[in-house]
Amino acid sequence: MYVGRFIVVGPDFAAYRVSSRSFPNRRVVERDGTLTVAPTPDAPETDNPYIAYNCVREGGEGVVVGNGSHVDPIAEKLDLGYPARDALAESLLALDYEKDDYDTPRIAGVVGEESYVGIVRKDALLVRPVAENPMLVATYEEDDPAVVVFDGEGSPADLAERAYEMDYEHAVCAAGVTYDDGDVSVGFYNGE
Repeated sequence: MYVGRFIVVGPDFAAYRVSSRSFPNRRVVERDGTLTVAPTPDAPETDNPYIAYNCVREGGEGVVVGNGSHVDPIAEKLDLGYPARDALAESLLALDYEKDDYDTPRIAGVVGEESYVGIVRKDALLVRPVAENPMLVATYEEDDPAVVVFDGEGSPADLAERAYEMDYEHAVCAAGVTYDDGDVSVGFYNGE
């Protein structure tokens, strides 16, 4: 099944995977603790604004994971002291779903003292708290946050590889993050 991009958010970890039929020539790179989805050196040139973005970024007392340019304003709101739920909901609502050919939803999560997962679709804004069990939300098919079986143990790179290997079609690259009482670690897996 093709679900597009997806995130898994647990109480102290998160993983993000790019799945793509249209733009498979992408990878995750690290820049000063921020993880960015970027074209590979051999990717064809495009003016599509949705293929390169920060997918994991620290902010305030947490870390944000998501599928687009909304990751930055969520992190900035956390830096300003917004509660995680409010930073997530306000930014998703303000930026809305992507105005592409598929009305692609924006998905995001915040991992910290309180963890949340959210999505803004053409027809809804949903933000759910994450308690004990990890939750998954995807841009297509699995577009209502729901509990998922996902092993949150291991390094961020392990989490990224685990997300990459999940049984959904067209894996491209993945990112992982752990949160331990304010300490954030990030890692990625590019299918190598």
